[in-house]
Amino acid sequence: MTLYGSRKVASVAIEMALTDSREQEKEYKQRFSREGFKTAAVDYGGDFISSVNKIIERAVVASKREGVIKEQHADEGAVAGATREALSQVMPKAIGFNVGGKIGIARREDHISVAIFFGVGLLHLDEVAIGLGHRAVQS
Repeated sequence: MTLYGSRKVASVAIEMALTDSREQEKEYKQRFSREGFKTAAVDYGGDFISSVNKIIERAVVASKREGVIKEQHADEGAVAGATREALSQVMPKAIGFNVGGKIGIARREDHISVAIFFGVGLLHLDEVAIGLGHRAVQS
């Protein structure tokens, strides 16, 4: 029996955030589902500061829509908190710029991880960053 902790769940969230297309998302989602993970991914973009609330909302909505979490306060708060943690890690690079990318969410049992892949726009000199947050909730 393999134990899946926060490290493996974080790895799955990062892989979901780095998918290139909806087709690849579906493929990864099916593969991870066979391993017992619930996953979701959602795109986002815009000015960083004005997008923070929308990014958190998109993460929570996608998590509920894809069955990663239940529609209950603790689960929604866990995803929102992990998303906010991920955002805080990339904030120094992103503040004042346009950003775009993908949010990857993964859950196995009581571990939830949110990975945010950012492309930070500066003319044609794009910077990239990944933020990662984790929360534990009752399964």
